[in-house]
Amino acid sequence: MRLTWAQPEDLLAHELVQAAAEGTDVSGVRARWVAAGGDPVPAVSGAGPVPAPPALRQLARDLLAELAATPAPPAPAEPDGWEEIVALLPSAPQLPGLPSQDAYRERVLGAWTGRAAGCLLGKPVEKIPRQGIEEILRSTGRWPLDRWFTAVGLPEDVAARWPWNRRSAPTSLEENISGMPEDDDLNYPILALLLLERHGHAFTTEDVAQLWLDHLPAGRVFTAERAAYRNILDARPVPETATHLNPFREWIGALIRTDLLGWVLPGDVRGAARLAWADARLSHTRNGLYGAMWAAALGAATTVCTSVEDVLDAADAVVPPGSRLADAVRLGRELGAACDGSEPAVREALDRLHAAYGDLHWVHVLNNAATIAFALTAGRGDFGRSVCLAVTAGWDTDSAGATVGAVVGGLLGVPGIGEQWTGPLEGRIATSLPGGEQRITDLADRTVALAASLTAEVAR
Repeated sequence: MRLTWAQPEDLLAHELVQAAAEGTDVSGVRARWVAAGGDPVPAVSGAGPVPAPPALRQLARDLLAELAATPAPPAPAEPDGWEEIVALLPSAPQLPGLPSQDAYRERVLGAWTGRAAGCLLGKPVEKIPRQGIEEILRSTGRWPLDRWFTAVGLPEDVAARWPWNRRSAPTSLEENISGMPEDDDLNYPILALLLLERHGHAFTTEDVAQLWLDHLPAGRVFTAERAAYRNILDARPVPETATHLNPFREWIGALIRTDLLGWVLPGDVRGAARLAWADARLSHTRNGLYGAMWAAALGAATTVCTSVEDVLDAADAVVPPGSRLADAVRLGRELGAACDGSEPAVREALDRLHAAYGDLHWVHVLNNAATIAFALTAGRGDFGRSVCLAVTAGWDTDSAGATVGAVVGGLLGVPGIGEQWTGPLEGRIATSLPGGEQRITDLADRTVALAASLTAEVAR
């Protein structure tokens, strides 16, 4: 069985990269691994093509244990504890007050709808690199990207060179879309809704773990979440669930889980970040945590602000300013502000992003956060333009498209997103969670009701 994101030999290759990024000297471990015949290059898809023989796999386990026992150098600018994080943050921004109940519901409905549409746009090309996405689009007459992907007219050699995402192609091309198909980028906000309905704003990280076990199929979690799920079943305590044999602890997984934690706290970016931290620490550390906090703050801001720039400014206030995530967001915003929207300008900006972060795995938080910040800024509040930029950049296309879509959708509401993007969704989202398919309007109503109950809970 070829098990992705779990085989020791694959974990070791990724841990060599992650530990080195944290400042640990991995040269000796790497040398022993290579001398034994191990491959130090991480697998792109989560598992190498050939499983390691028993002796090599055991060596990988031993070397992983050795690295785990080697403490990383201190990182004062990138702490994991909430109080230590807060000590580095600027004052929480004063944002506009809560809009009317009707206006708030329209924002929430737009955020849910935009998240689904942006995710759906990126699904068929998830894991395809930037150059492959461009070749697909050019060969089907859709470059620059401004609508759904299609296989109509796609030459066989291009299709063979850049195969669609196998799971997504049957449900996410223009010719076959019928509602929002199942995706982890939508499973997690639905799960977050249930988490808050059960436990309120005082939920614990252990509550998140229990909810995963009760509702989240193990086969529908990936990277850091798969490692954390294994650690939960192994009865490891929080926050060891995030660190034990988990080289994906600074990847994008936590960022995609937390939009809703902001939607239910309109304007309260610090409160949203606190909820996101409690969720994210089950599986992530350092910049993985900050990515989740940033996404939740974007969600809180998009329900009350009037522009993308205001949303981004507000969310900046929950990211430790000396962190690598802060650097990534700053670069994305700078490149977006300088981009005039022309093809040469977009290409130049994406070249800069890939020069800065092209060495990272396509599911890392830093490259994708930079992409999200760029797409939001360069998109200038236009829904289609923003999500298309996020997907054109490559890397984790459906996740970046989802986050960007949620922010712009929240600002614009469903009418502002446009029928081109909302129509194919048919107002419904498939899910692998218990209960099956969900109506987007029902999810929005539950979110609004939850926000009211959380406000009352805090008031008490």
